[in-house]
Amino acid sequence: MSDRSYTSQVNQNIETLKVELPHLFETDISYNIYTKDIFFQDPVNTFKGKFNYRIIFWTLRFHGKLFFTELYFDLHDVKQTAEDIILANWTVRGTLRLPWKAGIFFNGYSTYKLNEDGLIYEHIDTWDRKPTEILKQFFRKSED
Repeated sequence: MSDRSYTSQVNQNIETLKVELPHLFETDISYNIYTKDIFFQDPVNTFKGKFNYRIIFWTLRFHGKLFFTELYFDLHDVKQTAEDIILANWTVRGTLRLPWKAGIFFNGYSTYKLNEDGLIYEHIDTWDRKPTEILKQFFRKSED
């Protein structure tokens, strides 16, 4: 692949992420910027393959609608930090569908690794707190 084609693909990846990630709890993302054997890992999930990757996003939307009255994915920044890495910084925040309206809030970043064609073959999410700490938020009353 030429340098120009690679750069074009990386720029397409960045633009796609900027447009789609803020809405991932409402609408599906496009999967053409990922390899068929994409590897995904976050503090609670690890898997490989585009089919499983699609399922994780479907699950996020399903659980988001089921368990939350409000749920947001605030995308702060998406940029290329190395020739083969894109980094996205974000915050998840929402209000659970509970009588005491518990809030959820945590920050994180996604590291996307690129293959020689500029497609994303690895997506690693890092959170600013442990899953158990996030779960504890479910039992606290929201700050209005």
